Amino acid sequence: MSGDDFDGFRDAEAGFRWAGVERLNYKEEGSAPFKAISRQVLFTDPNLAGELRYFEIEPGGFSTLERHEHVHAVMILRGRGTCLVGEKTRALEIHDLVTIAPWTWHQFRANAGEALGFLCLVNARRDRPQLPTAEDLASLRAIPGVAEFLDGK
Repeated sequence: MSGDDFDGFRDAEAGFRWAGVERLNYKEEGSAPFKAISRQVLFTDPNLAGELRYFEIEPGGFSTLERHEHVHAVMILRGRGTCLVGEKTRALEIHDLVTIAPWTWHQFRANAGEALGFLCLVNARRDRPQLPTAEDLASLRAIPGVAEFLDGK
């Protein structure tokens, strides 16, 4: 996204796509549990040390339940859904902003009837996410409302 292939402008295209931006798999298949999600890297530059990405979760899909050292911010651009951040679940609507602190469990889910699309701002160099252990899941499920979220209800 920097250098000769990018002149500082990125035209929007139909369907939440951008000119010259490849739609990628969210993660390598089988690396973590997720469903029906893609990503597009809209901007990255070594001078900024950050990366702006667009994720889209298809209706009924979800991101990986994970935590990591890096902070990130998510702004909802399309649709509605729910998220888990730490011990809280919350309904998401267009233009909501979610900040995820280091080492905080988080997951995003699209509602059954519509896609959920969001911008995500992160460090260009990130640590690898941690998946929950059986003990972590048991602790999360003991929190009122979290078990229902994790079960997609």
